[in-house]
Amino acid sequence: MATTAIRKKEVTRDLDHCDIPYYVSEFVEREVGNDYDSLRKLDNLIDKLSENKKQLEEQVLTVSSEVPKRIQNALKNAEDSKKSLSQLLEEEALLSESINSHLLKAELWTEDLDVLISQVEEIERHLAYLKWISQIEELSDSIQQYLMTNNVPEAASTLAFMAELDIKLQESSCSHLLAFVRSTVKFWHKILKDKLSSDFEEVLTQLHWPFVGPPQSQTFGLAAPASAPDVYNNLEMLFCQLLKLQTSDELLTKPKQLPEKYSLPPSPPIILPIQIMLNPLQKRFKYHFTGNKQTNVLNKPEWYLTQVLMWIGNHAKFLDEKIQPILDKSGSSVNAGLEFSRALVMLILEKLAADIPCLLYDDTLFCHLVDEVLLFERELYSVHGYLSSFPSCMHILSEESCFQRWLTVEKKFALQKMDSMLSSEAAWVSQYKDITDVDEMKVPDCAETFMTLLLVITDRYKNLPTASRKLQFLGLQKELVDDFRIRLTQVMKEETRDSLGFRYCAILNAVNYIATVLADWADNVFFLQLQQAELEVCAESDAVSKLQLGQLASMESSVFDDMINLLERLKHDMLTRQVDHVFREVKDAAKLYKKERWLSLPSQAEQAVMSLSSTACPMLLTLRDRLLQLEQQLCHSLFKIFWQMLAEKVDTYIYQEIIMANHFNEGGAAQLQFDMSRNLFPLFSHYCKRPENYFKHIKEACIILNLNLGSALLLKDVLQSASENETSRPNQPPATAALNELGVYKLAQKDVEILLNLRASWPNTGK
Repeated sequence: MATTAIRKKEVTRDLDHCDIPYYVSEFVEREVGNDYDSLRKLDNLIDKLSENKKQLEEQVLTVSSEVPKRIQNALKNAEDSKKSLSQLLEEEALLSESINSHLLKAELWTEDLDVLISQVEEIERHLAYLKWISQIEELSDSIQQYLMTNNVPEAASTLAFMAELDIKLQESSCSHLLAFVRSTVKFWHKILKDKLSSDFEEVLTQLHWPFVGPPQSQTFGLAAPASAPDVYNNLEMLFCQLLKLQTSDELLTKPKQLPEKYSLPPSPPIILPIQIMLNPLQKRFKYHFTGNKQTNVLNKPEWYLTQVLMWIGNHAKFLDEKIQPILDKSGSSVNAGLEFSRALVMLILEKLAADIPCLLYDDTLFCHLVDEVLLFERELYSVHGYLSSFPSCMHILSEESCFQRWLTVEKKFALQKMDSMLSSEAAWVSQYKDITDVDEMKVPDCAETFMTLLLVITDRYKNLPTASRKLQFLGLQKELVDDFRIRLTQVMKEETRDSLGFRYCAILNAVNYIATVLADWADNVFFLQLQQAELEVCAESDAVSKLQLGQLASMESSVFDDMINLLERLKHDMLTRQVDHVFREVKDAAKLYKKERWLSLPSQAEQAVMSLSSTACPMLLTLRDRLLQLEQQLCHSLFKIFWQMLAEKVDTYIYQEIIMANHFNEGGAAQLQFDMSRNLFPLFSHYCKRPENYFKHIKEACIILNLNLGSALLLKDVLQSASENETSRPNQPPATAALNELGVYKLAQKDVEILLNLRASWPNTGK
């Protein structure tokens, strides 16, 4: 059957109008297409379309009949809404008129009401005022009644309540009421405090307070053992009653405070009973250590510091055994011993604040004062458990002018100490040179003394109250390390001509020791805390880059990194100079060995016993002597770096200058391997298990040169094939596997080819 190709006429779509021809065309294309067999479906399609047409006509008729009804309903609803709105507007106008009329009538009597309300409020304020006065007077009368009946505990409790009322009234603007309450509290507080203080002092006198002797010699002043319970009962009763006066005492008594420049931490007032117990000691302190007394001299700060420590120690047992239980029973959180110590330390702080300006510019006196204060602080914290949150002598030393003077003096004496330690005759000798186990680092005396100096400085400033002050001392330590490094460099330059000498090695050991200790310190908790503080300071000031901030924050670096890097650089330079010196000697000694006639040496079969080449002896002797010398003079870690650097240089030199510069017959190759494996490598066997691994060029070159003829020919073919493949097929792997099988890993393929060509005896293969 002949097929006729029919070109379908395309119908374009009119986008601006309802394009019926386009939709009809699309429908016919979708339902019928080019398949003429589908024309059989036309009957069903016509029926379906007729049914759709019928449904659409019914919908149109329904909508056309319902729309007028909906419009009518909407219009009716709109009319109803309009009427409701008009009615509401009328009602709103009437209501507004009524309200305005009412406001006009009420305006007259609202003014009268405002006056009455303000009068009522004023009367209420007066009444409240009178109630406060009445309450205070009632409390005052109660205290009077209690005192008349000798009921002091209740009188103290009532006064404590009155003091609490005084505190509540502090925000009031009634100045006269405040003055009345305060004067009433003050009146009764003085009466009760005088009475209780007198009784309390009497009890303390019976106990022979204060104690001037050590704890073991104290009998607490009890003449008859039978009276002891009564005395202690009175002590407890009076102590508790005085505690009740604490609130009113804090209201009325302003504690003596040092100027703000000392930045003392806030601390509560000393509790009243402890204040009374301290009175005789304060009088003694002021008597002996103020004014023109012989005990008050600037050059003897240890007198009053030691005296205070003795008082704290002498009274510790009594406070712990007798006073602390009373405080615990009364529900107080105060520690009797610490409270006692805190009050005495305040005497020290006042004394230091007065004395320091007088000796600030006398280096000897000032330095002595600082030393004594640091000893005092150490014992105060370690023996008597003083808290770092309390005011301490370090706050006085942290005052700006005093602190800067301290830094200056510390630096001055440190530099003097450095001068003396470097000029000492034993500066470069280790203190432990005769003790092998201790002298592993071979540290010269000057380096150990210097690090001890830095450690002492750390101990002196680590209890400073602020991180900023500690960072300033850390800066001083860095300055000293850098200064000492410069001094070591200067001495080293004087010894450069003798880079293998004792003093040069001692300087190198010193540099290594200082760098090692600083690296250890970097992991110390104290310096890690300083690193965090330094990070915060740098972040605020934008003094360093974001990279450096990140390194500080991640602990990748440390506070001593700059110093350690400089020391490591100096160490590397000095080691390099030593290695170069020895290497020059080795090269000079190897001149004859370099000229050995490797092409004419007898084979191994022609010799009864293989022996070391005579020309190699000077080179090996030089190596041996220098290794032994430096092993004795350098510490283990430095010597390890030294011999490894030297081995690398010797390996490269022999490989390039002797092996690659000569041709070898079978005897020459065997002799080279014997000289290296049986004589050179064993020189280093004292320092590692497999010394040949540090001479890989020599070791692998000897393997290639001493291959038997068949293996050498086979390897040469493999390398040649690999080279050809590399040219034609660059992705083909080189002959690495073949070289690895022979034990060659370091040498490149081209180097192996050169070595094979250095072999003198190759058979004539006709190629």
